Amino acid sequence: MNKRLLLFVFLPIAVLAQQAVTEKLDLKNGDIAIPGTLSYIDSPEKQPLAIFVHGSGTIDRDGNAPNFPGNANYLRTLADSLNVRGIAFYRYDKRSATVSNLEKMADDTIDDLVADVRIAINHFKNDARFSSITLIGHSQGSLVAMLAIDGSVSKYVSLAGAGQSIDHILVEQLGRQQEDMGKTARRYFDELRQTDTILEVNPFLQVIFAPRNQKFLKHWMMIDPTEEIAKVTIPILIVNGDADMQVEVTDAEKLHAAAPGSRLQIIPKMNHVLKKVNTISGNMESYSDEKFPLSVLLVETLEEFIKS
Repeated sequence: MNKRLLLFVFLPIAVLAQQAVTEKLDLKNGDIAIPGTLSYIDSPEKQPLAIFVHGSGTIDRDGNAPNFPGNANYLRTLADSLNVRGIAFYRYDKRSATVSNLEKMADDTIDDLVADVRIAINHFKNDARFSSITLIGHSQGSLVAMLAIDGSVSKYVSLAGAGQSIDHILVEQLGRQQEDMGKTARRYFDELRQTDTILEVNPFLQVIFAPRNQKFLKHWMMIDPTEEIAKVTIPILIVNGDADMQVEVTDAEKLHAAAPGSRLQIIPKMNHVLKKVNTISGNMESYSDEKFPLSVLLVETLEEFIKS
């Protein structure tokens, strides 16, 4: 075995032996609390920093939500996996995950989520420990991160991001469950577009179209992610799993077509919460059980892109 091969074999072990440093940060956007955790390997060398932007729902910094029993911990696992590969990681509690924020969010739009991301960008942009900033936007966060890009961001990753506006996505998803629900959702979006409100909502669709959500939905539906990604001038990586039950591979392909200079990576057996799954039942269980492993190919793909 030659010396080069010895270095190749033993370097990962040396990296794994290093301990990740974690720092708790209490960032705020006005009176909205957006606390988070920064983690990185303690090293004198600068490291690239990834800032993770959540999907929809009340997602905390570990990737868990109260509406799912148990803990998937996919975000914490992703942070750990990238840390040992020499990439710093910042993850935060989405504003909706902090109970004290809820009464202050009545008039929120996508722009408010974008502003939260920019708080994090501004906090780190002059931090001498980090060589670059990459935004990783997951699901709804794909669009939010896309809109938050500024001159301090070096690279952008769309992870399970929609390739069409939210009204089309929800109509298609609901229609697959029940055709009449899809048609009803289409009617509600048309009503929102024309009048700003939906006068009467089917009880089965209250979770989506409740009055408190209608302003947010109207603003969200007016944004076409293919139009926005076409404006991005920094390097782009678009990733989707072929076991994703929420966002289809065709969405990633639409984003890639709108930004032809981007890199597209479809990951076999990866689902929406970034886990490797082999069955439909396992796919569902992985949303609330951390025993399902993170996709190794995802971690390798992110490492190569962020460090390149």
